[in-house]
Amino acid sequence: MPRFTKLSAYKAIKAHHLEINNIQIRQLFEQNPQRFEQFSVSFDEILLDFSKNRLTNQTMKLLFQLARESEIETWRDKMFNGDAINFTEHRAVLHTALRNRSNRPIYVDNKNIMVQVNHVLDRMSLFATKVGDGSWLGYTGKAISDVVNIGIGGSDLGPQMACRALKPYQNPRINFHFISNVDGADIERKLRYLNPETTLFIVASKSFSTLETMTNANTARDWFLKNGTKEDIKKHFVAVSTNRQAIDRFGIDPQNMFEFWDWVGGRYSIWSAIGLSLMISIGVSHYMDFLQGAYMMDQHFRQTPLEQNLPVIMAMIGIWYNNFFHSDSHAILPYDHYLRTLTQYLQQTDMESNGKSVNRWGERVNYHTGSVIWGASGINGQHAFFQLLHQGTKLIPADFIVSLQTHSIYQEQHHMMVSSTLAQAETLMRGRNYQETITEMKEAGISAKEIKTLAHHRVFEGNHPSNTLLINKLNPKSLGMLIALYEHKIFVQGIIWNINSFDQWGVELGKQLTQEIMNEIHSADEAKLHDVSTNALINYYKNKTLPNH
Repeated sequence: MPRFTKLSAYKAIKAHHLEINNIQIRQLFEQNPQRFEQFSVSFDEILLDFSKNRLTNQTMKLLFQLARESEIETWRDKMFNGDAINFTEHRAVLHTALRNRSNRPIYVDNKNIMVQVNHVLDRMSLFATKVGDGSWLGYTGKAISDVVNIGIGGSDLGPQMACRALKPYQNPRINFHFISNVDGADIERKLRYLNPETTLFIVASKSFSTLETMTNANTARDWFLKNGTKEDIKKHFVAVSTNRQAIDRFGIDPQNMFEFWDWVGGRYSIWSAIGLSLMISIGVSHYMDFLQGAYMMDQHFRQTPLEQNLPVIMAMIGIWYNNFFHSDSHAILPYDHYLRTLTQYLQQTDMESNGKSVNRWGERVNYHTGSVIWGASGINGQHAFFQLLHQGTKLIPADFIVSLQTHSIYQEQHHMMVSSTLAQAETLMRGRNYQETITEMKEAGISAKEIKTLAHHRVFEGNHPSNTLLINKLNPKSLGMLIALYEHKIFVQGIIWNINSFDQWGVELGKQLTQEIMNEIHSADEAKLHDVSTNALINYYKNKTLPNH
């Protein structure tokens, strides 16, 4: 297959971009009263409005041509069928199998992996039900009141985000906590308020050797053993892992090990046993709804023509800005308190997937790949960084996400939330030109002298693009759909860029060096193996904190 920039569609889009580079979105609306109908797509719980973008029908036609020339449909089928598309690790990419509610056979190494998937899911369901209904008892015979998930990366960000998002569905009898930061202040603060008799720890680490996770897990075990015995660990610690020997050494009963597989990437692992804390939180039935929502989006992505395909549309619009407008970042702005950590979750999903600079042929790319994903809860963001979005010098496409129905009893406040979402998207698009600014200032009774001095400072250039995603209601099903939507968007962009979205070598080297520096900190010798800066900082730290070392 030709390289990205050699495709005929790429060259056509580049020429098209020069033609419409200065297009004004507000003019596109003025010229076409049907723009919303033509540039919006809905699927079940979700409506995507992409009309507030710097694009035309011709733009979309060329972008879809680029997707087809990049063989998106072929690569999509390879992923769903279990081909080893993670080519640097020789692995299949099958997080979609974990939510395969049709139970159609999927083969890896000539084995139907759905047998394993269903087995683990059944074991999770049985365990989650016991913890949820209070029949799983701690070492003193008391029911579990607190569940602590210890993990990092996808083993933390996914379940934490989903538990917060689905708080209205949470078992009211149980509190949920998440520990990932190796800074002792985090775990110390949380353990201070927990009762070892009624606390359950879920240690989430595929290898059961992840430095940060195991440091926190060992701290939690030491804390527990001040009250319980080694035999009691089996009632208060479970593992999401594949390393049976390490789990046994830790003291966890192998019967309480919930496995997942190499074909599940960490940032896609919320659908696996990593979601155990979420299943306990919302119950088995709601968890199945969560999987069902993702499965429905999988089916939409697999079966829907590209022109009506939500993940493909969002992906290609992202390509448009990243590679032709050279926009470096993308803001994700959920206008929902329960989705306040969604952006942080998607940072990892996107940036760890597509933050690559080498293509599938081992060549360094000569074009932009993954965007910097950032943002925050929308209303808070309006009073923080929206100034830069509106009047700054950077082009930053944005996704606005809001639910039509709220879980809150305060309906009027929800009306304000929705109003703010729509107002910000419109303001970014429309702006306020110089003449409009002068007119408004005159109507406000501002003097001619002040208008002359201040008018330019109050102009909004507008023409800032955005997508708006409307969700009927944030529930397990719609959250599953939303996450899967972004997963597939990321996949499509990785294929367009000819990169491997499913490895993460960039996080490995730093982890190796961490262990080396840890050893040097505990050594009596001066650090000499690094650059002069790192050596000096290690020795400075040792002299200041370990003066008698």
